[in-house]
Amino acid sequence: MADQIKWVANKMPKSDDAHLGIMSLEHVSAARSFHQSFPQYSVTPLAKLDGLAADLGLANLAVKDESYRFGLNAFKVLGGSFAMASYIAEKTGKPVSEMTYDYLTSEELARDFGQATFFTATDGNHGRGVAWAANKLGQKAVVHMPKGSVKSRFDNIAAEGAQVTIEDVNYDECVRMAAAEADACENGVIVQDTAWDGYEEIPSWIMEGYGTMASEAAEQFAAAGVERPTHVFVQAGVGSLAGAVVGYFTNLFPDNPPIFVVMEADEAACLYKGAVAGDGEPRIVDGDMPTIMAGLACGEPNTLGWDILRNHVSVFVACPNWVAAKGMRVLGAPLSGDPRVISGESGAVGAGLITTLMESDEYADLREAIGLTSESSVLMFSTEGDTDPVNYRKVVWDGAYPAE
Repeated sequence: MADQIKWVANKMPKSDDAHLGIMSLEHVSAARSFHQSFPQYSVTPLAKLDGLAADLGLANLAVKDESYRFGLNAFKVLGGSFAMASYIAEKTGKPVSEMTYDYLTSEELARDFGQATFFTATDGNHGRGVAWAANKLGQKAVVHMPKGSVKSRFDNIAAEGAQVTIEDVNYDECVRMAAAEADACENGVIVQDTAWDGYEEIPSWIMEGYGTMASEAAEQFAAAGVERPTHVFVQAGVGSLAGAVVGYFTNLFPDNPPIFVVMEADEAACLYKGAVAGDGEPRIVDGDMPTIMAGLACGEPNTLGWDILRNHVSVFVACPNWVAAKGMRVLGAPLSGDPRVISGESGAVGAGLITTLMESDEYADLREAIGLTSESSVLMFSTEGDTDPVNYRKVVWDGAYPAE
């Protein structure tokens, strides 16, 4: 029998919600304007899975497909690039609205700002985004990856001209390593999507950058004739993406927000662990995190994201590997008439969970707790494509990590 999905309803005490404003519509609009200035920008597809929705008994099911983002096969570049632009704006005394692609690649920028070295830790996608943005903008990047990182992700980062290493420590230790090196480097900057006391400005900019994806999805959902999603499923590593998505949709629909479901890899379920504890304080998962969901293998929550999530999420779910694998297969082999979505391990967990909840009475209690019915309009985010092509084939072709 496969490992079971674990879940907990959010009964944590509310905070003063001081960080919800990070994801204000104004901040997200500024980030989106910045991204639109890139010649590589285009709106990524919203795959409307009408056939699957009907088969599962849902009104609507849509998947935001980030495999098309800037040609980088993942959404992460949205955060790192906007944080770099915001940092440069602050250092040059200019408004971020002037941080266009043309300015950031100009001789004027070289005179105004010069060159910095942007340090980061990554399981793959974030580091590739930082390396790509640094490359495009004439800056330097140093990237550290945790043990177990796959060669394809390493190679993609190196191809962008970054200095990249795979270390013999976990992701959270790589974050500490990158932060220490940035402190010791002249013009060194740590660009990390996790926050801690004393390091909150750059993570807040990264979250705002992720808002571009959420705002595109909201517009696309409305254009498809669905005013608002009733349910938003979003995955979490440190919780920056989840906090960004939950924060944006809460601000967009303040009087009637969707029901939010946050999913983690069970080997790294620090947010779930915090919700189980129930006191509102974040919890940490230590040690190795042997999950196929590499992008979610993070054990220390972003304090900003955590604060938004504890106030607005309905349910936290810890998902075994088979849930992500099922989602990869469901999206990769669609029902007739539905578009195909190539989704990697960290991108497909939502599809695996949603299909399981609607098909299996084993999890009827969770389905009922969040009110998934024939009237539900569900939005999820496929945050990456096949960033590990070898494992993608093992799962989708060979049936690795079966549910039973």
